[in-house]
Amino acid sequence: MAQRRSSPGWSAADIPSLVGRRALVTGANSGLGLQTSLQLASHGAAVTMTARDPERGRVAVEKVRELSGSPDVTLAELDLADLASVRRLADEWDGPLDVLVDNAGIMAVPYGRTADGFELQLGTNHLGHFALTGLLLPALRQAPSARVVVLSSNAHKFGHMNFDDLQGLHGYRPWTAYGQSKLANLLFVRELDRRLRAAGDDVLAVAAHPGIAATNLAAGLAGWGPVGSAVRGFFARFGQSDAEGALPSLHAATAPDVVGGAYYGPGGRGEGRGAPTRVQPNGQAQDDAVAERLWEISEELTDVTYPDLPPVEVRS
Repeated sequence: MAQRRSSPGWSAADIPSLVGRRALVTGANSGLGLQTSLQLASHGAAVTMTARDPERGRVAVEKVRELSGSPDVTLAELDLADLASVRRLADEWDGPLDVLVDNAGIMAVPYGRTADGFELQLGTNHLGHFALTGLLLPALRQAPSARVVVLSSNAHKFGHMNFDDLQGLHGYRPWTAYGQSKLANLLFVRELDRRLRAAGDDVLAVAAHPGIAATNLAAGLAGWGPVGSAVRGFFARFGQSDAEGALPSLHAATAPDVVGGAYYGPGGRGEGRGAPTRVQPNGQAQDDAVAERLWEISEELTDVTYPDLPPVEVRS
């Protein structure tokens, strides 16, 4: 299927009024998450920004309040690498939730494990968000036409779901693990959308990616010597700003023509930069059988189930 522009030239100025709507953005203390929070608040939404570090989170909240002019910006502590933290946030959430932006992530870090024993990138980028979204689904259903936006990456194109070694116990490679986690983000959205549609739900699940964005995500590459330096230099030289990189997420979260299950990214060459457009994921990202298998494994690993979203028959 050829790419098509959903909103040519779409920018933050095209975000509709969000007055009366509530949004939660993960990983919001810097980069894409901060810029996403800023624009949502600037257009009237009540925004909850999450951060692992309370002090950095408080600084980010004050910045968004100042720049947006909105006092309705709050902080919630969240560590996606700790399911106890995920559950605390969900338990403390009260009332409807109109927009959930699963933005937080780490990239190509050395091998590590989450508090629950998962490989760090898969656990943070996918499993933490899978659990958070499931636990907040009742709140999303309280809001009319709520949206879940999950941030993926062009790196999904070299990803592969290695179900024989999801946790990277046999030959961990940072970039391979990163690609797998970003592919998992897309597969999660695909399966969530299939189940929501089958249940007649009006919550939309959408994926987005920022293209090449010069954010602090690449800071984790500092320990990788010349290769890490080269990659960081590439991002700094050719990447668009974090404000520009946040536009696909904002488009997915707010534009009226967004389609459930779709994927949005920059419309320029190689999807590296440019105004948001609908783009096509490749490879396993469009395989319903793989998506269903990942869903079942994710429920088992996180002990978070979506009981009222039963499996949908996979067409061969």
